[in-house]
Amino acid sequence: MKIKFINEFKSFINKGSAIDMAVGIIVGSVMTSVVNSLVKDIIMPPVGMLVGGIDFSQWFFVLGGGEPGAHYATMEAATAAGATTLNLGTFLNTVISFLITMFAVFIIVKIANSARAKGPATTHTCPYCQQSISKLATKCPYCCSAVKPEKIGPAEEAELTKGLKSLKEKVGKVAKVAKKVAKIK
Repeated sequence: MKIKFINEFKSFINKGSAIDMAVGIIVGSVMTSVVNSLVKDIIMPPVGMLVGGIDFSQWFFVLGGGEPGAHYATMEAATAAGATTLNLGTFLNTVISFLITMFAVFIIVKIANSARAKGPATTHTCPYCQQSISKLATKCPYCCSAVKPEKIGPAEEAELTKGLKSLKEKVGKVAKVAKKVAKIK
């Protein structure tokens, strides 16, 4: 019984999904600090300037408790006096931070995806039934029509690589013009 359990555990650990999950958690924890810094140090200061330095964290309502008829300047003072508060501002700050964080993650993923090379297209449309089929297929699995197989081309270059090559070419042209201008003077 114990040996079977140990073998199952070994099998679980050796599966790619368990290791992939562990790597994902580690990368996620590292990325958390990067995204938090991006939001806190890069994105929030301009947002704070745009909204005039408003601090939503002090938007609260006293629901009950505390001293009767008392007005509290801060949420901390109200809770210290024993009042029950509805912390609307704290919730609003959390929602805003969530939206900004998700936007930052979206930008990071978009940049990472543009850096990846795209694989070659492996499917095309059947000319008879308009379904997507493999380029190597000789017969459509949907309508059973005979189709002509197509070659699968090479992988497409990443958008980031294309952009860098284009930028390099433009810089080279500007450098040539600058050399000509320097020779004239």
